[in-house]
Amino acid sequence: MPLRTEAHASQTQPSARVRRFGRTERWVHRTTAALMGICVATAACLYIPQFAELVGRRELVVRIHELAGVALPVPVLIGLVSRGFRVNLGFLNRFSPHDRVWLRGALMRDKRRSARPAGKFNAGQKVYANWIAGATLVMLGTGLMMWFTHLTPIMWRTSATFVHDWLALTIGIVLGGHIGMALGDPEARAGLRTGSVSRGVGQTRTPALEALVELLVWRAGRPAQPSKSSSTLHDRLRSAASANADSASRTGTTALTSASNAGSTARSWSASSNSSSKRNAPRSSISC
Repeated sequence: MPLRTEAHASQTQPSARVRRFGRTERWVHRTTAALMGICVATAACLYIPQFAELVGRRELVVRIHELAGVALPVPVLIGLVSRGFRVNLGFLNRFSPHDRVWLRGALMRDKRRSARPAGKFNAGQKVYANWIAGATLVMLGTGLMMWFTHLTPIMWRTSATFVHDWLALTIGIVLGGHIGMALGDPEARAGLRTGSVSRGVGQTRTPALEALVELLVWRAGRPAQPSKSSSTLHDRLRSAASANADSASRTGTTALTSASNAGSTARSWSASSNSSSKRNAPRSSISC
């Protein structure tokens, strides 16, 4: 096949990969993963005697652990500048009825696609993201109480140490499961590494979810144009909103007309009742 024909065929055929993450999302994930890895590694050197003897220089390890822990929320805060990152956070923070179906299928170990419906993120990813965000904030607060010992009483510091240690162990176990699942899913790793995934990924989405995801991503300023289904959904949403506005205006007009009619009826009834009462009132004479 000539080169021009091949180039024309490559332009006319749809791409085998679709964009999933932008540059900001990938940077935030990599930076947060690096800081979390430093925190876990230094914590292991502080709490496991064999690692502590191997590394030594405990004071330096403590300072690295403290600085990495304080800097852990910084990439997420910087990423909030990006609109695409905020859209993805909205997807992670929003649970829908299909997420309950996904969790039920996961608990029942149902491997069918119909039992695992999902949008851009499945329910397991949403639960993990929200849990690790809350755990990071708790670790940051308890770590600051352990660092600045003169700010809190000894009972608070003791409780903070207890929570910090056991939550660190829990985070280590959960991170191990997260890394294990990532190692078993090369397509997900490719999505976070390159920002794109194959078109076959995410076929468990319903057409409405797929159209809504494409519409929101397009509204967030992504270069990809919305598909026909998302445009149709946008038109339906716009027509529904205009229909609601028209019905509300009609309802308001009808209510005003009914109120004016009721007011005129009340006034006429009051006038007729007053005239009849004057005619039927008894005549009395006053004598001096």
